[in-house]
Parts: sequence; C-alpha cells; structure tokens
Amino acid sequence: MSAVSGTTVTISSGAKKIAVDTNGTTKFRRYGADSVKFEDTKPGTLDQIQAGDQLRVRGTKSEDGMTITAEEIVSGSFKNLAGTLTSVNASAGTVTLKDLATKKTVTVAVTSNSDLRRLPPEMATRLVARSRGAAAGGAGNGGAPAGGAAQPHAPAGTPSQQPGNAGGTGRAAGGDLSQMLAHLPTETVADLKAGEAVMIVASNTGDSALTAVTLLTGVEPILAASPSGSPEMTLAPWNMGGGGAEAGGPQ
Repeated sequence: MSAVSGTTVTISSGAKKIAVDTNGTTKFRRYGADSVKFEDTKPGTLDQIQAGDQLRVRGTKSEDGMTITAEEIVSGSFKNLAGTLTSVNASAGTVTLKDLATKKTVTVAVTSNSDLRRLPPEMATRLVARSRGAAAGGAGNGGAPAGGAAQPHAPAGTPSQQPGNAGGTGRAAGGDLSQMLAHLPTETVADLKAGEAVMIVASNTGDSALTAVTLLTGVEPILAASPSGSPEMTLAPWNMGGGGAEAGGPQ
C-alpha cells in the first residue's frame, strides 16, 4: 500500500497503481503481530492502514481495472529478511542474522506461532534454475508476492491470493516457494545453527521488535544467486483461497 487519502487507498499491483475506494459498508480486518491466519484477524478500521502495509482487497473493479470499490480489506504489516544466522538462542527463542538488503544485524523472536520449515537442497537448486531459465527466455509474470509467510486459509469470498508487486519470473518462482511451505519439513529453533542461510517473514509492528511469522532454512542456493542484495524469490505474507474481484498491494 502506497498512500491513504481520505477514504481512498492507493495500492501497487504489478506496475499499476490502483485506487481502492472505501465507504460506510466496507469491512476492515487486520492481521496481528504473529499470525497470518485469517481466523486470527481482528476487526479493523481504515485509520489502521499505513503506507508500507500489505493489503488484500475484495470488491468491484472498474472497467479499466484502475479503481476498486472495496467490500472488504484485510491488511497487515510484515517485513522480509534474508541472510545468514549469526547466532541462535534457543532458550530465549531468538535468532540474529545479517540482513542482505540493509546490511544490518537484526534480532527476531521465534514463538510457538512461528512457522519454521526447511527447504530440501535439490528443491532450492531447482527453483533457482527455473527462475534463471525463465528470465533468460524473457517470460515475465506479474502478480508476484511482496514477501510472506505460511499458508493460511480463508473462507470463500474473503480477500484472496498473494499481494502483488512489480516482478518477473524470479518473483513468480517466489510464489511457488510460498505455496510449497505447507509441504516442507518442519523445524524448531533448537534445530537452527549459526551460519545457516534463512529467509524470514516477520511481523513489523513499527518498533524495534520483530517476530517471525515464517522462517525458512535451506535457502543457500537462493541467496547465493543474489549475493549483493535481496533475493529475487520471496515468500508471500499470506496465500488464501477465495473469490471475487481482488487486488494486492504491498508495502
């Protein structure tokens, strides 16, 4: 989400900016600090939505697709991290890593609600090869994730799919990565080791405290493919089933 003006929210979906008009009948729900499960959302308000949030919108699109009259908006604030673990404190339930994008050391809390998964080496290598091969072929694919977490499920008719942003095949591979999460082996914080590469989606509450929603290990090939910055593949904050006209807006 890029801006709020009056009762209109402007979101990014692919390369497009879409105006989301709200009114007195629009329903708002908000994700909490440590879950992207739809059942854990709470009733929200338009005032809670801030620039940088991820949104899912259900409503009626205009003919040109540039405006949506919103029936329901689900919003949340999440942060994507990727890098190498510098320390693991299993007793305290925290991990520390150096984030590739910011080059800063970040401490993230891991709770009982955090979803920890391990990506098998052959799967990580295959995802990177697929991303590179498709990019070389020039096949683009928008509607990609903006960063994410586990795969919650929402009732039919609720906001659906993944938040979108400008992206190519690398981002699309990230969508596949998000969809694979439920089928990957689970981990505990005690299984983690300093020196391991991880990708994390953490709740971003606006202060210095970050809580892992999803933590994925076994991502060395993915990070090695983008050694100077954020990996092209990212995890979607949510991946929900549902219907209706919808759009996603990151950030």
